[in-house]
Amino acid sequence: MTPGELAGPAPDGMGPDGAGSGSSTEPALRSFPARILQTFFDPGALTEALARNPAWAAAVILGAVLVVGQTLLIPAEVWEAMMRETMLRQGREMPEGFTMGGSLMRISALVFGTLGYLLVSFVIAGVVTLVFAFLMGDEGRFRQYLAMMSHAWLIPGIVGLLLLPLKIMQQDPQLTLNVGSFLYFLGEGYLARVAKMLDLAQAWAWLVVAQGAHAIYPRRSFASAATVVMVLFVITALLFALIPGVG
Repeated sequence: MTPGELAGPAPDGMGPDGAGSGSSTEPALRSFPARILQTFFDPGALTEALARNPAWAAAVILGAVLVVGQTLLIPAEVWEAMMRETMLRQGREMPEGFTMGGSLMRISALVFGTLGYLLVSFVIAGVVTLVFAFLMGDEGRFRQYLAMMSHAWLIPGIVGLLLLPLKIMQQDPQLTLNVGSFLYFLGEGYLARVAKMLDLAQAWAWLVVAQGAHAIYPRRSFASAATVVMVLFVITALLFALIPGVG
């Protein structure tokens, strides 16, 4: 008998010499700061790790902080200017003497912004789970898709923070990099509102979600998953553009 046979079978995932076998090649879930960088620069490794260890809490919390922080960092007069312009477009006038109380606005942003972001995060993850796991027969779980979505949505959050100086300069808190930025000739109609809602940072985030769907269920190609999520993205824009005053 050889020494290897005398030693008996190796533990799962280990070779006869004690070295790791196939499981050692699986991407490990890295620290949260490293995962933030992976979201932008290595989504493939990130989603592979999240598929096996779907951590989501830290990403959801940071996403909420980014959204609420942007609201709080924009001066109240910029919000007032945006509201005034919106009301003028609708044929109305701002009430005389109207001002946005700084403290009230900050409290409202902190409470409703945080709760709203958390609610939207769970709803979007639920919709993605419904589409992929239930309607398309994939094997993903809600927690896995929540982990993918919460990390992916750090992209528009961080991009929005980088755009903050431009938002203040142009007095437009809703300014984004969107398809409408390149199709300015569309004017102010429905198609212009749809184009404005096609945020390029959100499109990037949806593609990371598609990469996550592929990591969760490798039999579904990335191209197939990307097609599904981009259709969802466009449908959402088409629906929200129907709401008066939105966009």
